[in-house]
Formats: sequence, C-alpha cells, structure tokens
Amino acid sequence: MKTLNKALQNKITPQQALELLKAGNTRFVENLRINRNLLQMVNETSDGQWPMAAIVSCMDSRTSAELIFDQGLGDVFSIRLAGAIISDNVLGSLEYACKAAGSKFIVVLGHTKCGAISGACDAVEMGNLTGLLNKITPAVFAEKTIGENRNSKNPDFVNAVTNIHVERSVQAIMEQSNILREMILKGEVGIIGAIYDVVTGQVSFMEHTLILNNKSEEIPAVAV
Repeated sequence: MKTLNKALQNKITPQQALELLKAGNTRFVENLRINRNLLQMVNETSDGQWPMAAIVSCMDSRTSAELIFDQGLGDVFSIRLAGAIISDNVLGSLEYACKAAGSKFIVVLGHTKCGAISGACDAVEMGNLTGLLNKITPAVFAEKTIGENRNSKNPDFVNAVTNIHVERSVQAIMEQSNILREMILKGEVGIIGAIYDVVTGQVSFMEHTLILNNKSEEIPAVAV
C-alpha cells in the first residue's frame, strides 16, 4: 500500500476518506491488517505529511486510531485526550489538519467503557480532572431516557451519555470553528461521530451525525 503523498491526498474525496477508514476497521476486526514496512514509511514521510483524515479520540490505551483503522505512518492525524472533548486546542489542531495540511475527513471517536464518561456520570472531582469532566457533564444532563441508576455502575446509562457526548462534539465543531464549518459546508471536508467497542474492536459510525457535501448555510442539527 502506497504511503500518502500530496498528489494522492489531493485525489481523495471526503467520501473516499470515510470509506478507507471503514475498510481499515473491518480489516482490524478480522485480523487482516496490511503488512507495512514501517521503516520505509518513516523514510517516505520524513520530508512531509499528507494525512487523509483527522481523528479526535480518547487517550484510553485501547483506542489507538492508527491501529483501530489499520492506517500507517502519515495516514491520519490523531488528536487524543480524555473523553475526546472539544476544546480550543482541539479545534485549532483540526483547523491545522484540514485547512493547512489538507485532511479530508474528521471523525469524533468515543468508545465504550470510557473512564472519563464514567467519571462525569459520577460527578467525580479531582484536581484538574474536574474541569475536564465538566465539559462532559452537559451530556449527562441531556440524557433523559434513563430515570434510575444514573451512574457509572449502569452501562446502559454510560453508553447513552457517550452517544450524546459524541453527537454534541460534532455539533460543537460545526458551531465553534468558522474555518471547519465553511470547509464542511463546501464539501471540502466531511465529519462524523463514531463509537469504538473495546470488546469487539468494531467502530460503529453514527450516520445521523454525518455531514458530507452539505450545501446548506444552516448548521445541521444532531439529536441530543
């Protein structure tokens, strides 16, 4: 498989970038990962990088984007922090990835059994972690379907909050970055939310959050 270069990156459409990520996760789940010459990829990317996608995911040790989507060195930007929260720094990183470096797709990737989501469900307070979890708390309050056992001991509640948090994160990117919003509405970049299952290795793409080739001037709404 060829290492991405500028010419190849330019030819990839947002839809193709999404399909490449989906195919990569299928290979990962089926243990059919591409055999890559990593040293050769180091050499081929030493003078520059042209990733096709940017993935915002959790710092959880089980959620390495390159492995989950079976990508090589230089193929994706990986932005990782607890809970995959959206902050000014994350938005700046995504703007660099798409506007400056030419990436064609953004994935906001949550995952099952997330410690940060569980902490927010339990209203944990601990040093600087408190402020981080507070960015997830709105998703906890937005979850209205479960009335009892609204804490980390209820996996259904944690999963529901995770889904809402990912949906809200996609919406936050659209609302808080004029650069990314313009590129997405012009069809230059696509965006979607997704959930990684730490038990099966499978990524479930949240198709209702997909924004691709949308020409509307209004910010597409997602269910929260």
